[in-house]
Amino acid sequence: MSDLTLSEGICQRLNSGDSDDESLWGSKPTLQFLSIKKVVPGSNPGTANNANATTDRYRIIISDGLHFLQAMLATQLNYLVEDDRIGKNTIALIESMSCQNILDKRLVILLGLRVLQRDAQKVGNPAPLAIPPPQAKTVDASAPIAVEPVSSLAAPQPQSRPTGNRANPVYPIAALTPYQNNWRIKARVVQKSDIRHYSNQRGEGRFFSVTLMDDSGEIKGTAWNAVVDDLFEKLQENRVYFFSKARVNLAKKKFSTVSNDYELSLDRGTEIEECNDADVPVIRYNFVNLSGLPELQKEAVCDVIAIVKEIGDVAEITTRNNKTAQKRDIIVVDNTEFSVRLTLWGKQAEQFSTPLDSVIACKGVRVGDFNGVSLSLLSSGSLVVSPDIPEAHALKGWYMDGGAQTPFKSHSQAGLSSAPGGAVNRNEMRTINDVKDAQLGMSDKVDYFSTRATVMHIKTDNIVYPACPTPQCNKKVTETHDGWRCEKCDRSYEKPEYRYIVQMAVADSTGQIWLSGFNDVGLALFGITGNELRSLQEGDEAKANHTIQKAICTMYNFTCRAAQQTFNDQNRVRYGIQKMQPLDYLAESNAVLALIPLLRSRQAQ
Repeated sequence: MSDLTLSEGICQRLNSGDSDDESLWGSKPTLQFLSIKKVVPGSNPGTANNANATTDRYRIIISDGLHFLQAMLATQLNYLVEDDRIGKNTIALIESMSCQNILDKRLVILLGLRVLQRDAQKVGNPAPLAIPPPQAKTVDASAPIAVEPVSSLAAPQPQSRPTGNRANPVYPIAALTPYQNNWRIKARVVQKSDIRHYSNQRGEGRFFSVTLMDDSGEIKGTAWNAVVDDLFEKLQENRVYFFSKARVNLAKKKFSTVSNDYELSLDRGTEIEECNDADVPVIRYNFVNLSGLPELQKEAVCDVIAIVKEIGDVAEITTRNNKTAQKRDIIVVDNTEFSVRLTLWGKQAEQFSTPLDSVIACKGVRVGDFNGVSLSLLSSGSLVVSPDIPEAHALKGWYMDGGAQTPFKSHSQAGLSSAPGGAVNRNEMRTINDVKDAQLGMSDKVDYFSTRATVMHIKTDNIVYPACPTPQCNKKVTETHDGWRCEKCDRSYEKPEYRYIVQMAVADSTGQIWLSGFNDVGLALFGITGNELRSLQEGDEAKANHTIQKAICTMYNFTCRAAQQTFNDQNRVRYGIQKMQPLDYLAESNAVLALIPLLRSRQAQ
């Protein structure tokens, strides 16, 4: 028998209690799982033709030792079954749950749980709560329990369809699947995009998207073409609405950063009613400190909270498809004493009027590797000024209490790894000969590798170039009669900003290769800016050469990007530096010492 005690009587309460009873659904009971069964989507005739019904669902029979009840595992917890973390007779603390009232049946949704005992003996002799129909066989609680598939329960065929939104049960967002018909959610619009246009083989059209949130999670909703004009002004950010009669589809993860397997398609039949009850959660964040951004992979999406330190002007750029777009760069800082450039786009760039030294919380920013580390606020993201949350108050207090005078560091001074895995990994080092033998970069895809090598030679010709001083432009400028002109920005400047473009030969005991890098590499090598090196070259060439020569014979750990390129009709591999770190000899020595017991054990074998 298990030493754990189940919450006796809770199944009876869950089966017959009020679906709005917060004390019941927030009670966190301890229950046992008598059986877990996968319900294959489309097994119900009502959903067999649903092309979007492809996500596995798991039905669980929960027991309190006295009775058992049918429940459903939220799809975000599927990994618990798939990784074999829960199974038959597992005892768990249910940290979060909700229910669906479908006709005369109650379905419990498990939204969060903590495993207390993976393999336990069955507790008690639980009995079913409902008396089965006369023609049905008597249910033996000790045998596998035969109940109606969850897809049938989630997609009933009612005799008459309820009319009006308020006739439909209010579902939590986390419980929505393509199987339900009569459902309604109450959610807050935490983000609304601009109206955007698309063109494909079927023609042209328009759409906009919203991010909806309630206590259980969030979901993306998209309105298309004919309903754009009807819904765009009706749906306003930070207001609460009832939604019903929208199509629930599988989420297209490529176009969404919302954490949900499904998304809503808002069409002509969708019913939306504003709700004056504001008892729906505000935006929830998972903040990342600015100092920790290099540990994230390139293109990762995260949330940040920071102080606005500098605000750039709105600039118009031409995108790859020859369309124009507005952008604005701002510099933000936080109490980790780092600064980073954040780019706003479109309406967010044009309407940004936040004063300097304000706290902003950004949800849905993408990490880039331009000029070190950069951030870009996605069109599906949101920016809130001076949010009323503890993190914002703490950050503002630090800034007002002397943080504003901090000499903030930039990630571009140390370089950035855009390769998977972030920092240089000593355990995955390759020799230069290994890199060549493996023909990294020779295929169509980009390869990444780490190596430890010594700088042998640095090309000094054109080691710096005159660049546009506009943040994140950095295009080469040409000197004209009225200053230095940037064709991309269509502006002339009094003077350029000189930036590094470095080519150097590095070697280890197995061979030599040429590596190339940009401004962050030059800063790491020489410790001075491109402007400072250019001044030395013009005023004291001997000192400039000495500065460059000091970097020779220095060993670094490199993370590199190997990619094929064509030059003069010949294919060759270009090795670009993504991150370079001076050797920490203590760390390197400890890593070697850690290998000694492993080598001894191998010799003993």
